[in-house]
Amino acid sequence: MSSKRELGPSDILPWPEYARNRMEHRRRITAVKRNRRVEVGPYVTFYFESFDTMWLQVQEMLHIEKGGEEQLKDELAAYNPLIPGGRELVATFMIEIDDPQRRARVLAGLGGVEDTVFLQIGGEKIPAQPETDQDRTSAEGKASSVQFVHFPFTEAQVAAFRQPGAQAILGISHPAYSHMAVLGENMREALAQDFD
Repeated sequence: MSSKRELGPSDILPWPEYARNRMEHRRRITAVKRNRRVEVGPYVTFYFESFDTMWLQVQEMLHIEKGGEEQLKDELAAYNPLIPGGRELVATFMIEIDDPQRRARVLAGLGGVEDTVFLQIGGEKIPAQPETDQDRTSAEGKASSVQFVHFPFTEAQVAAFRQPGAQAILGISHPAYSHMAVLGENMREALAQDFD
């Protein structure tokens, strides 16, 4: 895993080189992602991001859309903010419901869900800070099915999170969706590497 904090043009493989080894790159990052994914309740899945997961995302967008250097600038601007900055964890969370009618009904009642996410280490809660690039809840109160959040840590919280066996709980406390999940030890160890 890379400890870099920002993707630059020099990190990105040229299209033919990436295409040649695409399956191997995807396999490698899929292995990384295994300890970075957690389900919270029946509909929400969190994916904790890293330099490596964002590298793959940018490479895949370029591979699929073939937009060249102009697209690369946009992709770097979009995905660099999701690489943890050394004293934070960053996650994409998705509200995943297969049935379109049920999905619309659930999302309509989850406005502001991004403001109710937290990580708890010991007895201390770390509230998530949603990405501010755009509103993730519509004026009508409908939540977006894809959300991006940052968990800013203090030095003491980083130290507590790094302790072997530390209990870390990821939760959502929205009135219409209140669920928690304990992060497994393998996940806690993997995520602890995101800190400087």
